[in-house]
Amino acid sequence: MTERLLRRRAIAPLLSSLRRPRTSPIARVLTLPTRQHNTDSLATPSSIPDPDTPSSSKPLPPRWSALKSAKPFSDFLTDTFNRQHDYLRISVTERCNLRCLYCMPEEGIQLSPPARLLTSPEIVYLSSLFVSQGVTKIRLTGGEPTVRKDIVPLMQSIGELRRDGLRELCLTTNGISLHRKLDAMVEAGLTGINLSLDTLDPFQFQIMTRRKGFDAVMRSIDRILELNKAGAGIKLKINCVVMRGLNDREIVPFIELGRDSPIEVRFIEYMPFDGNKWSQGKMVSYQEMLDIIREKYPALEKVRDPKNNTSKTYQVPGFQGQIGFITSMTHNFCGTCNRLRITCDGNLKVCLFGNAEVSLRDILRKENNGEPISETTMKELEAAGLARLEGGQVSAREQELLDIIGMAVKRKKAKHAGMGELKDMKNRPMILIGG
Repeated sequence: MTERLLRRRAIAPLLSSLRRPRTSPIARVLTLPTRQHNTDSLATPSSIPDPDTPSSSKPLPPRWSALKSAKPFSDFLTDTFNRQHDYLRISVTERCNLRCLYCMPEEGIQLSPPARLLTSPEIVYLSSLFVSQGVTKIRLTGGEPTVRKDIVPLMQSIGELRRDGLRELCLTTNGISLHRKLDAMVEAGLTGINLSLDTLDPFQFQIMTRRKGFDAVMRSIDRILELNKAGAGIKLKINCVVMRGLNDREIVPFIELGRDSPIEVRFIEYMPFDGNKWSQGKMVSYQEMLDIIREKYPALEKVRDPKNNTSKTYQVPGFQGQIGFITSMTHNFCGTCNRLRITCDGNLKVCLFGNAEVSLRDILRKENNGEPISETTMKELEAAGLARLEGGQVSAREQELLDIIGMAVKRKKAKHAGMGELKDMKNRPMILIGG
């Protein structure tokens, strides 16, 4: 019996109270599940086929088999510095229920017209294409992804890509409404959560986010820990952007969260994006944070970082949790970067701090006269053979997408600009990148 199946059976009692409509089989996960109104017979985690067992293995459609077997790792996702990009972040909404100081400009943002944003079938299609090329980890971001109405069925569809090589399906969230959808997300295949929380003071929370909601965030954290005690195995990381004069005095209290709970608290150096009024004086450096922690915990130990890790990891002896530092400003980690980003409006960004983007949306919609592709339209395109294998080759649309992706990846620089240049570079607000 596989570890995944054991995990699902362990959390089945906690999820048994959920009653969601059954979903029809997905022939190639290029469309979202079709909702049924009959809820008399519900799938439980233990009844979901495990992709590691022979009974659930399904042959890949010819075009995806051809894509996967082309090279050991896709040349399209390998840059000129031999960095292999197997991690894809997808922004699924521009909307957010908070207004964090470092993310959202004070005046707000101009939301894109709905027709410019990727539809769910388009997101699943692009996810399929990237997984076929070697992506093993997908993270859904926003805005705030939990405010998207169909976020759970979208995760269910992307979760189906586990049979094609996807190993991790993660979420970046502010936690406000997560506790209401978490159980269903775990059922859909959620494996990791990065939860943004910049203060443990409810009053300070309202100042930094310009909204109320601290208690809701703590309910979400408690629910994650509760599910993990039952065997859910969700990797929980709490991300804290440290800003001088606002929350730098809370560094030690945040570390205390990991005393008795397996939580990794990651401190992030304040980074410049359009509209967030960045200044070097507000930024607390990694080294300064380390000095603060060592005053309280002089035995702080460095932990070996996993490959491609963005954070420098430490641990206080005797604590269950760990401490991480994301040092984008003072010690970049560009040399091991394996991340690509797709914005909510369908642009590919090869670097968080780069302002070069290419539109995947426009290529994807070319055969639909530039119009958004709905579930019905995607089925019609597939039925018409517009995205099927022809004579042993991928379709023209898929080839064009891969060529554009490959050229963008090959243009990726060795490292992003330095602190002095970043503050003056034009870039999107963080909320429109997917942070």
